[in-house]
Amino acid sequence: MTDMQTRAGLKVASELTAFIEQQALPGTGIDADRFWKGLAEILAKFAPENRELLAVRDRMQAKLDEYHEAGRGQPIDPTAYQKLLRDIGYLVDEPAPFKISSQNVDAEVATTAGAQLVVPMLNGRFVLNAANARWGSLYDALYGTDALPGKAKAGGYDAERGSQVIARARAFLDEAVPLASGSHVDVKEWKVVNGALLPALRDPSAFAGYRGQASSPTGILLRHHHLGIEIVIDRKHTIGSTDPAGVADIILESALTSIMDLEDSIAAVDAADKVAAYTNWLGLMNGSLEATFEKGGRQMTRKLEADRKWLSPAGAEFTVPGRALLFVRNVGHLMTTPAVRLADGSEAPEGILDAMVTSLIGMHDLKGLGRFKNSRKGSIYIVKPKMHGPAEAAFSNRLFDAVEDALGLARHTLKLGLMDEERRTSANLAACIHAVRGRIVFINTGFLDRTGDEMHTSMRAGPMVRKAEMKSSQWIKAYEDRNVGIGLACGFSGVGQIGKGMWAAPDRMGDMLVQKIGHPKAGATTAWVPSPTAATLHALHYHAVDVFALHPELARKTIPALSLLLTIPLHQGGKFSAAEVREELDNNIQGLLGYVVRWVDQGVGCSKVPDIFDVGLMEDRATLRISSQHVTNWLLHGMCSREDVEGALRRMAVKVDSQNASDPLYRPMAQHWDTSLAYQAAQALIYEGLSQPNGYTEPLLHRFRARVKAQ
Repeated sequence: MTDMQTRAGLKVASELTAFIEQQALPGTGIDADRFWKGLAEILAKFAPENRELLAVRDRMQAKLDEYHEAGRGQPIDPTAYQKLLRDIGYLVDEPAPFKISSQNVDAEVATTAGAQLVVPMLNGRFVLNAANARWGSLYDALYGTDALPGKAKAGGYDAERGSQVIARARAFLDEAVPLASGSHVDVKEWKVVNGALLPALRDPSAFAGYRGQASSPTGILLRHHHLGIEIVIDRKHTIGSTDPAGVADIILESALTSIMDLEDSIAAVDAADKVAAYTNWLGLMNGSLEATFEKGGRQMTRKLEADRKWLSPAGAEFTVPGRALLFVRNVGHLMTTPAVRLADGSEAPEGILDAMVTSLIGMHDLKGLGRFKNSRKGSIYIVKPKMHGPAEAAFSNRLFDAVEDALGLARHTLKLGLMDEERRTSANLAACIHAVRGRIVFINTGFLDRTGDEMHTSMRAGPMVRKAEMKSSQWIKAYEDRNVGIGLACGFSGVGQIGKGMWAAPDRMGDMLVQKIGHPKAGATTAWVPSPTAATLHALHYHAVDVFALHPELARKTIPALSLLLTIPLHQGGKFSAAEVREELDNNIQGLLGYVVRWVDQGVGCSKVPDIFDVGLMEDRATLRISSQHVTNWLLHGMCSREDVEGALRRMAVKVDSQNASDPLYRPMAQHWDTSLAYQAAQALIYEGLSQPNGYTEPLLHRFRARVKAQ
């Protein structure tokens, strides 16, 4: 049992009290009594409201279930359906036209378009990689991935592959920062003369700085679409020695922002897990975080990168940020944590604890207590996920008000990123934005959770289309287009980010380069990528597309009708063939098992999981929500039988075991049906899917993970 201590009438895990009092509070000007009293008062006020908001979700779902049960087998009348949604409070009136008014927003969020990373806070190495992903080698990204045809030969540097990389990189320079005459391919020497770069650029203002001597610089800094491009010059380098201009690399400004995640991508089920995550956030805010690991047989230690020093064209020293601007994603409203217990013995809402603790830790940055600055504008950036509708957004706004007051922060110091990933939020997006209009800096579509909620909300309406067909469903296009259109109408351009979702295949960079340019073309100023390498390659898209220049034209487009968004993706045909059922179940359940076994047995909340075709895909709880809810839906509507599901579970357990055979920590599931808690968790996610709140997977995952940890 966790040792609990009393603080301001709360029972708090000893690990958490020690962390708060010995590490988080010193230097902030907040003493322990003030902090715990403030937390206790916030919990006393907001925990009951939190519970009521969750009860509202349940009551609405019950009404929707009743409606769909009564009309089973009949076409859905769009007019009657929308009337029901308004009658039960699911839909609310649109606010009058307005603009968000967020102030003190850093340029990385407000006025620059670029890639965004999301990483699990519990993995220190990943966290540092993401924080340091502000700048990335284009040469490395092209050389080591399938972004270019073919691949490097083994056994040292492949000069042929290198030539291919250099040619593509020079072509990029010709596209983004062309010379006044000729091509970058023909440059023999770079130099700075009287503040001007030679050879001259077509746009001389693109020259931002240099390193070394003006007559023989070791680096050139260029700017295009507000993004940095570094040309590294080193004639002694393996590559630079063979280059006419001595160019050894081209470095791109890549991940402008990174989200440090306390939610979907981690497995934090107790006080020890929470403190480990909070400790990493503190290490980021004060600059002390380090990670030591083995790579290639050598032990390495990773730290936060320093800012990058340059000379202006006139020769004056200046620096540019060396790290991504960091957000922290708090937990949503659903989950509670055993790290803090209220006066009645119940667990505290985890999202409320996160708001207080992550904000306290953010004060280390605001007060300059660390080695570096995160926000140069004096803001703390918090992503708030999984909110359902404007009442829940308003709740978060008032919670942030209360945290600011408790910590002595100016109003709207805490900035809020709104995940548009639940159906009731996307159906009422303008009203949700209005509820947080003074602090919102981010809206982002989340296809995975949004699809999971789509299925659970309309679970009893009928069988859903096959999972692969979801992306071509009518509601998906309306959802993505409405997110951009409503964001622009609410004044996000130049104030906050309009985001798009994840590219899930980290080994398929060639496909990403072809497809993900659609995100900036759609008006998104940021989009999620699965790795620092992917961020560097995705940066090419923001050089190819001037997103902010597109916004006026996109803002004039008609926003898709709400009725399109509310079109339920129901299968319209008859029964599927036995082969189709087997294929669909195997696909869903293989992904489900592959993710759950790592979450439950090893506490890995996000990782590259091989799919049924052995292609590595980034998986988190959102992907699990889709897979489990889809199988639950088909089972409910007789598209498959329990025997079909059990057969798929056993077949795919064997496959997942084989895919993880090289992992010494892995516990096989096959033939351990009655003892494998991971396997039992997967069964529960399907068979108890109807009763899970909004189809979320967290309650069951936490329950089974806690049992594993107890063993």
